[in-house]
Amino acid sequence: MLDGQLTVDADQPVQFTFTVRNGGDEPVTLEFSDACKADFVVSDDATQQERWRWSEGRMFAQVLSDLTLTPGDTETFEAAWDDPAPGTYTARAELTSDESCAAAASFSIP
Repeated sequence: MLDGQLTVDADQPVQFTFTVRNGGDEPVTLEFSDACKADFVVSDDATQQERWRWSEGRMFAQVLSDLTLTPGDTETFEAAWDDPAPGTYTARAELTSDESCAAAASFSIP
């Protein structure tokens, strides 16, 4: 069982930290189809429109890889959003592996 936690530091640039933990009793192997291991999406709370996606406009090596998390192990993924407009947002982070794990957090930019 994978547990995800997303923390947001709303300074400039906005920093996102997505921590995935194996909360189960058995090892979990995550299989990835390219070099992108996690993605981050920010939506505007007022309009519900997507305002930023970390992977947009990026190219990723087409490399198969895997990562095994033993019980209690964690893996951390990070991203940064430069110069967002003022507003209230919801960020969502999600693994791009065959095993799903996601987390969300709200934040504001004054």
